[in-house]
Amino acid sequence: MINREIIRIKIVQLTYAYYQNGSKNMDSAEKELFFSLSKAYDLYNYLLVLMVAITKEARKHLEVAQSKARREGTPEPSGKFAFNRFALQLEENHMLNDFLEIQKKSWDNDAEFVHSLYNQIVNSSIYQDYMDSEEDSYASDRELWRKLYRTFIQDNPDLDSVLEEQSLYWNDDKEIVDTFVLKTIKRFDETNKASQELLPEYDSEEDKDFARKLFRATILNANEYQGFMNEASHNWDFSRLAYMDVVIMQIAIAEMMTFPSIPVSVTINEFVEIAKLYSTPRSGGYINGMLDAIARHLIATRRLLKRMDEPRTKNLK
Repeated sequence: MINREIIRIKIVQLTYAYYQNGSKNMDSAEKELFFSLSKAYDLYNYLLVLMVAITKEARKHLEVAQSKARREGTPEPSGKFAFNRFALQLEENHMLNDFLEIQKKSWDNDAEFVHSLYNQIVNSSIYQDYMDSEEDSYASDRELWRKLYRTFIQDNPDLDSVLEEQSLYWNDDKEIVDTFVLKTIKRFDETNKASQELLPEYDSEEDKDFARKLFRATILNANEYQGFMNEASHNWDFSRLAYMDVVIMQIAIAEMMTFPSIPVSVTINEFVEIAKLYSTPRSGGYINGMLDAIARHLIATRRLLKRMDEPRTKNLK
């Protein structure tokens, strides 16, 4: 699950913090990097658990409503949502339950938020259309949760506040992690039952090694990389730059120099996108031009053995 997009963002955050906190202990900084990456994976699991918590809330309401109907001799309400097959499969999932056991995490302490979210769902047209539909299949149950997640969980300021109280890391991570939760919903297969595989923390040891190498190269070769910036930009006054811009370019140069298989265009595109999120409004376009100039200078002086003919297509606005 932890891909290179998340890794690059975390390294930008941790490199900036490394220079700001004054301690400059490389080993401690690296431990903090991997801890922050593990918190992103915790969030992925915790958001999956939220769907289970909402389903359990639905069952509580169903039990009350069914008891009332039996007392009054009226038709009992449908349990279609409370016993949604996708949600039940998720609730029984071995990997998710292992996470709950190890991390001791649940939504019990935020029962009021879960109750509020449940009420929003049952008052929505998405829920009503599902309950009114004659279709009764695993696929429709799974599709319901994909729609509910995108509508009520993916962009929810109240949820952001709840998550921020639990971990300072999670608000920065949530936008990316949401995409992995939605990917997981789509991948669920009824035939796998409780053994359905969730996304692993790392797709491979190669990505974990990428994080370690990029972070160490960024810090250990800082003077050399900032020297490259000076060489490629005549009369460039570092004091007039946003400090975050310098950090982002330093990491981008580290990636160019450390990983021969990553095209220059990919590196530039990725860090331009990060600059749009974490630096000034003009930083994206500025960093794009500077990294292009730096890469061309390093190639011309044969310190970077790559080519510059890969197209760069991301929108710089």
